[in-house]
Amino acid sequence: MNLKRNSLLVLGFCLLASGLQAQQPEGRTHAGRNTGQAPFPVVNYQELDNPVPVDMDKWKAVHSVLLSWGDTDVRYKKEEPALTKIREKIELVAWKGERVSAQFVVWGNRDLSQLSFEVSDLKHRNRPASIAASRVFRGFVRYVMTDELNQDGRGGCGHRPDAALFDSTLVADPIDHLSAHLAVPAYATQGGWIRVAVPQDALPGTYAGQVTVRNGKEKIGSLTLEIKVRNHTLPPVSDWAFHLDLWQNPFAIARYHQVKLWSKEHLEVMKPYMELYRDAGGKVITASIMHKPWNGQTYDYFESMVTWIKKLDGTWSFDYAVFDRWVQFMLDLGIDKQINCYSMVPWKLSFQYFDQATNRMQTLTAKSGEAAYEELWTAMLSSFADHLKEKGWFDRTFISMDERPMEVMQQTIQVIRRANPDFRISLAGALHEELAGDLDDYCVALRMKYPAELLARRKAEGKVTTFYTSCEEPYPNTFTFCAPADCEWFGWYAARAGLDGYLRWALNSWVIEPLLDSRFYTWAAGDTYLIYPGARTSIRFERLVAGIQAYEKVRILREKWQVEGSRNNLKKLEKVLDLFDEQHLPEQPSAEVVRKAHAFINRY
Repeated sequence: MNLKRNSLLVLGFCLLASGLQAQQPEGRTHAGRNTGQAPFPVVNYQELDNPVPVDMDKWKAVHSVLLSWGDTDVRYKKEEPALTKIREKIELVAWKGERVSAQFVVWGNRDLSQLSFEVSDLKHRNRPASIAASRVFRGFVRYVMTDELNQDGRGGCGHRPDAALFDSTLVADPIDHLSAHLAVPAYATQGGWIRVAVPQDALPGTYAGQVTVRNGKEKIGSLTLEIKVRNHTLPPVSDWAFHLDLWQNPFAIARYHQVKLWSKEHLEVMKPYMELYRDAGGKVITASIMHKPWNGQTYDYFESMVTWIKKLDGTWSFDYAVFDRWVQFMLDLGIDKQINCYSMVPWKLSFQYFDQATNRMQTLTAKSGEAAYEELWTAMLSSFADHLKEKGWFDRTFISMDERPMEVMQQTIQVIRRANPDFRISLAGALHEELAGDLDDYCVALRMKYPAELLARRKAEGKVTTFYTSCEEPYPNTFTFCAPADCEWFGWYAARAGLDGYLRWALNSWVIEPLLDSRFYTWAAGDTYLIYPGARTSIRFERLVAGIQAYEKVRILREKWQVEGSRNNLKKLEKVLDLFDEQHLPEQPSAEVVRKAHAFINRY
């Protein structure tokens, strides 16, 4: 961890937060609830009151403050004792270059005014080697308000105008690395998250260190952390094969931090968020090239990064200053494989532009197959292609659509090809084999399965083939109330299905107060974001990365065993991967199949 950089980050967040506090006295959630604190907290904040009362009968056996290793598969309830059996040592297995995590829990019968914890260096058991404490990320597991699936249990889609219709509880999800200590009341459980980044040049063997937990100067206890490092190496994140596409929302960050869009301050506060995405293996830049491509479905809707201008003579011109600033910012961070530009077919078929004749913004309504639509997009795409080639970005840019009907897509593809036949095209939507040949990046819902021949053909052609989940899937999913292992499940499933990766529509399309309440007007809680203000990671995001690492490990072992002709190992591997079938959820929980898969992989 770069302490200097983190100090500057915290200082910047503090300045932004303090400036905002002077402007507005109290925040309010989507449910209309006053938060009792300044809006948009970044560094320090208070969680909402727990709607679930403490059941003192469950605390009768707790006569002190207790500390134990917990389980990263569990979201511990704040109002209940965490465990009945203490675990003082945990053993993790890692490859060189892998990030591995553990969770501990503290609970007790008295108030803790300044709970904190630290991690020592991890020393090799038999050799003069260590994993430095600076390679250990740590944070408190905080609580955020969540809800539940729809009443029929079949998913989380649909308008949710009344929060009272859904069971709402506090749930463990944000991981707070910015708070040095926390106040924890009596009869409450508090988790801590530890993630160790094993160096790629680490010596194989067992490393051990101590996690020490304190309340102020009082030592509550210590736990032993052991990591068995195998003699296999994960490549650097930049070389991971997994294609991760989490749509970024820079507009949400500007609103939350109260900075001017595309200003120097905006770019500065965005950096740590996009570094989280990069360090998870993020490959794709999300660019909105027209106004509200998704008709404002998020609280902070997407503005156009391209200014459309209809000149006095009726011709079109386009200004790419914002697009260039955003793309160059992301490229400079190392997110550089692909630029996905949305959308030629927005959910509301209207296009906003500045009209010189009237000196005001106007809207053109047109759809695929109409002359006005083709005239508009032919002009735009021709200009865009020239600009992209001038910048050297044409080959990595994709004209992108999502969830559009096949007939509309076919008409749209014709317009693209007439404007510039070399444009690359992507679609996240339903499976239509008729479209597959035209799509360089194709992503379909988890429930839709690519035919084996289609998959093989796309792989041979070097095309990207992935899957996504949305509010429709009850299991597995990324809602804040979902089982943590659901997010890791995705990586294992991609390995089983022979897919290149995973797409989720919202990295950070935040609700009004995302640190406090993850519920939204539409869709189940947490559907719109995976990371939190302050560049906080989450249990969901950490487990998503764990699944991506598992995908890389499966890929490496497969290649190794294929070269060696180890048919027995390959057969065992495929048998383990066969466990990743969403039809068996939740009867066979994601945590159960993930544990079985790890038990197999960790033998080698």
